[in-house]
Amino acid sequence: SPVTGETILVGMSEAQERSVDAQVAPHQFSQDLGEAQDAQANAYVSRVGAELARRSHRPDMPYSYRVLNANYVNAYTFPGGSMGVTRGIMTEMQSEAELAALLGHEIGHVNARHAAQRQGQAMLAQAAVVGLGVATSDSQWSGLVGLASQVGASALLSAYSREHEREADALGQEYMARAGYPASGMTSLHQLLLAEQKSKPGMLQTMFSTHPMPAERVETARRLAQEKYADTSRLPQQRERFMDNTSRLRALRPAIQACQKGEAEDARGRHGDAEGHYRTALKSAPRDYAANVLMARCLVAQKRPADAKRYAEIASAIDPKEAQAIRLAGIASLGLRDYAGAFARFDAFDRRLPGDPGITFLKGVALEGGGMRREAATHYARYANAVRQGGASQYAVSRLRSWGYLR
Repeated sequence: SPVTGETILVGMSEAQERSVDAQVAPHQFSQDLGEAQDAQANAYVSRVGAELARRSHRPDMPYSYRVLNANYVNAYTFPGGSMGVTRGIMTEMQSEAELAALLGHEIGHVNARHAAQRQGQAMLAQAAVVGLGVATSDSQWSGLVGLASQVGASALLSAYSREHEREADALGQEYMARAGYPASGMTSLHQLLLAEQKSKPGMLQTMFSTHPMPAERVETARRLAQEKYADTSRLPQQRERFMDNTSRLRALRPAIQACQKGEAEDARGRHGDAEGHYRTALKSAPRDYAANVLMARCLVAQKRPADAKRYAEIASAIDPKEAQAIRLAGIASLGLRDYAGAFARFDAFDRRLPGDPGITFLKGVALEGGGMRREAATHYARYANAVRQGGASQYAVSRLRSWGYLR
């Protein structure tokens, strides 16, 4: 362990931590609608993070920081130090000390190699299961062989143990104190999150599912701030500096809150109600990338492809680098039977964000719609080899069988 010096079981080398991070993180950041179009806020978060990382146990990791367009309240990091902080949580925090606590906690996960430890535990469990299968000659376990090598964003971001959360809190407070922040910033961050959970049940569901916060964790952070780091109590919270550097984000708060309500309605299948909330968001912030993407997604769900395509194209014009609007424009084009246009957009997505098997499938659909059966079969076969379960995989296999490529 880089933190304790003790031996720990890990499932990734340091080189693999960096490699997996580079492969998986861009896809998750795009799922969260990419980097916010706020250069000041992104630079600010990067500066605060860099000061903390410089004082950590692994200062040479390739840390990076960005504010994400996601409206839910959360922050997360990948094992190589690629970190995302949602605009939903940025507009709830009240000081730089709270931001430092948030980033310090995530840097703590990287320094303690918690993702690698979790992967090591998964490999150990797999080995036990495979061993049982060999001993009983039971072939039902054979599909688990190689499980540990299939690392995706969902596995890397799944819930940490309480022990890992406590360690990340403790490391975050240590790094805060070293960087000149009051360690009580961790306590106030916890209190803010718990208050938000009481006032808006469900809004922090993702945060608490990946970062469980029992009362004991809150009390431990408070005790450390009052005892171990008591000499930091007079250090400034840097509230004014935080407010100055997040002013543009906070100006979007009405739109963010409307988007939060819309996403909640979408999740319940009430797309008409969701559309109303997105219209409220767009009235407040018509050039907001996230609101336009969410509106496009909502309209796709309502089978209104022409309207969906219009909002997706507005979003693409706002942020040409981000891929989700391009994907939605492609899906809308499929609904309009513009198969060549759909394929062109899926191909553009693939160039910006390679390696998404879902795009391979959608390319196959566009090619099939355009009468290019051989090319469609190539994409369906590639998808079926990568994804063995689910409706899309079943569809791909059924087409390959009906066309004579499979028996």
